[in-house]
Amino acid sequence: MSVRMEATVTGLVQGVFFRQSTLYTAQRLKLVGWVANRSDGAVWVVAEGDEDVVQQFLAYLHDGPPAARVEKVEAKWSAATDEFPDFRVRYL
Repeated sequence: MSVRMEATVTGLVQGVFFRQSTLYTAQRLKLVGWVANRSDGAVWVVAEGDEDVVQQFLAYLHDGPPAARVEKVEAKWSAATDEFPDFRVRYL
């Protein structure tokens, strides 16, 4: 079953290759959606795909790349919208 997860990741998550490594991880898992830096220092992630794969991706977000220091991940789940053709970095 296809699901949508919207997550906010806080901590030291900007300037540490978080968006790019999230992009690579999502593409490797064949997820669609996007990742973006927020003006408050957090990273916002929207991902859609099979529920078990999105759960794997969520586990990755709790760690991030080696230089990141993730303090908190808040995730909201809903039905997939199928609005994304791929996964990309978005600039807000």
